[in-house]
Amino acid sequence: MFTGIHDDVRPQLETLRIDKDRPLVITDADEVLFNFMVGLEEFLGTRELYFDWSSFALTGNIRRITSREPIEQQEVGGLLMDFFDQRCADLPAVDGAAEGLASLSGHAQIVVLSNVPPKYAEKRRAGLLSGGMDFPLIANIGSKGEVVRFLTDGLEAPAFFIDDIPHNHSSVNKHAAHVQRLHYIADARLSKLLGPAEHSHTRLHSWPEISDHIIRHITTGGF
Repeated sequence: MFTGIHDDVRPQLETLRIDKDRPLVITDADEVLFNFMVGLEEFLGTRELYFDWSSFALTGNIRRITSREPIEQQEVGGLLMDFFDQRCADLPAVDGAAEGLASLSGHAQIVVLSNVPPKYAEKRRAGLLSGGMDFPLIANIGSKGEVVRFLTDGLEAPAFFIDDIPHNHSSVNKHAAHVQRLHYIADARLSKLLGPAEHSHTRLHSWPEISDHIIRHITTGGF
């Protein structure tokens, strides 16, 4: 059951209880529940850096204010660790996210599947709580498809996956194709840089759209 799932993720899955008879919504956090880019831009300013908005990727778009030169990949990694450490608990919630999840919770069980480093999981939980989104969290490492397969194993009800990153949709398509995949990018600037994920079922643009879509499919019993 744990093939391909990181050792630091397995204990989190072992303690999670999924009702096999109830619909399941698995949602990402950054740029789905939290305004990651808004928080990152503010953080970059404190480091004499800025985001260039030339593409969807972080590497190559984080540049020094003084020289306009991009920082190296290794520095991007360290910068993100500092960002999660200092800002993860305080990122602003996406408009409508808490209300959307509250509405969905009357129809489905909800799990937050975030690629926040596990050592910052408690900070992410604090952010979820302060944003009015008190739902189980899995701090994942790597692709998400096999975790989604684990979570939906034996599920006798519809399952939905919400994420902003295309390769996560591809991973879920590969390992858990039965799950309906919803592509959503909260930041309008970031959304303009990327078309619908190839392996998503649909691209949605707000939390009212997401919650209405899922509830409609749960109540009608089909895609």
